Amino acid sequence: MAAFAMYRLPYAETYTKITQTDGEPMEIFSYSRLACQVGFCIAPFSISDDCPILVIRPDLIEEKRVPSSPSDVSVKESVGSLGSKVGSLYSETFARFHEVLKQGDFRKLVLARCAEEEIAAGTSLEDLFFSTCQLYPRTFVALVSAPKSGIWLAATPEILLKGSGCEWQTMALAGTMRLEGAQLDFDTPKDCGIKAEITWSTKNIQEQHYVATYIKDCLLQFADDICEEGPTTVRAGNLVHLRSDFRFRLAPDANIGNLIEALHPTPAVCGLPKHEACKFIIDNENMQRRYYSGFMGPLNVADSTHLYVSLRCMQITGSRCRLYAGGGLLKDSIEEQEWNETEAKLETMRRCIAIKKM
Repeated sequence: MAAFAMYRLPYAETYTKITQTDGEPMEIFSYSRLACQVGFCIAPFSISDDCPILVIRPDLIEEKRVPSSPSDVSVKESVGSLGSKVGSLYSETFARFHEVLKQGDFRKLVLARCAEEEIAAGTSLEDLFFSTCQLYPRTFVALVSAPKSGIWLAATPEILLKGSGCEWQTMALAGTMRLEGAQLDFDTPKDCGIKAEITWSTKNIQEQHYVATYIKDCLLQFADDICEEGPTTVRAGNLVHLRSDFRFRLAPDANIGNLIEALHPTPAVCGLPKHEACKFIIDNENMQRRYYSGFMGPLNVADSTHLYVSLRCMQITGSRCRLYAGGGLLKDSIEEQEWNETEAKLETMRRCIAIKKM
C-alpha cells in the first residue's frame, strides 16, 4: 500500500492528500537534513532505528473539499469516562516522576499514558479523518500511513514551526482546562464575551511561562525581529490552553532543521532541563511514545511549511487504536488532577472513534 498523508489546516474548508506512489518514505536520523526535504514529515518524540523521521515524497498532491453534510459523516456523543479512578500503573509512574520534581532534579516533566479502544465496525480511515475535521475545526487534522510508522490520526492545536522564506512563526502552548456549562460558548479567535470567566491556576500559568521562555531562548539563536504576543486563552475541542505566539524572521545563515532540533521536544511535551528530561522520560515512562508528541505536517510543500506537535493522536491497527495523552507535572502537581487532565485529552480522540455512518 502506498504511503500517504491527508491533512486539513485549522479552519480550512479543504484538505490535501499527499501520496508517494512507489517505494517507502525517506528515513532521516538528523534534524538538520530536514532543511532540504520536500514532502509530508512525521517525526517521533525521540529518533531511534525503529522510529526515524519519515518524509513522504509528494508524487501526487490532491486538494479536495472536506465533506460537511450530515449525510456524509455523523458523530455520536462522547463515550469517555471523565472522573474515572486513577489507574495503578499511572499512579506508580506519577510517584516516580513527582519524587524527582520534589527533589529539584527537574523544573518540569511531562508524563504520558495511553488507552486501547475499539473502532466502530465498518469505519474507514476516511470516515475517521472527516469526522475529526468536523469535530475540531480549530485544529490541524492529519491522517498518516506509512509502513515504518503505521497509521496515525492527530487533531493537534500546537504549531511547532510554520512559514516560508524568512517569515516564520511558532507558539508556546501549555496549561489545560476543560470547558463546562456556559464556557462551551467560548471560541477562538472570537471570545464570545465570556473570556473573563476562564480563570487559570498558578500551576498552569507557571507551566506556560516555562514553555514560552524556552521557545524565546531557542529563537534568539536563529532568528531576528522576534515578536511575542500573549499568553491568551485558546480552544481545542472542549479544552482550553494558554498560548503565546511568536513571529520572527529566520537569520540569513540559519538552518531550519537546526531550529527544529532546538525547539523539539519543547517543554510542553518533555520537560526542563530538556535533554535530561527526555532521557528520564524514555527510561521511566511505562510505554513507548513512538510518534506521539513528535511532530508532523507538510514540509516545503508549495513553498510553505506547516509542522505541528503530534498531540491528541492515536495509532490505528485494524479495528483497534491506541490513544495517547500527557500532562505537565511540576513539584506541586496533584495526582488526581493530572489524571483527570489526561482523561479530558483522551476524550478528544475518543469522540473521533465514536462515529457512525449514515
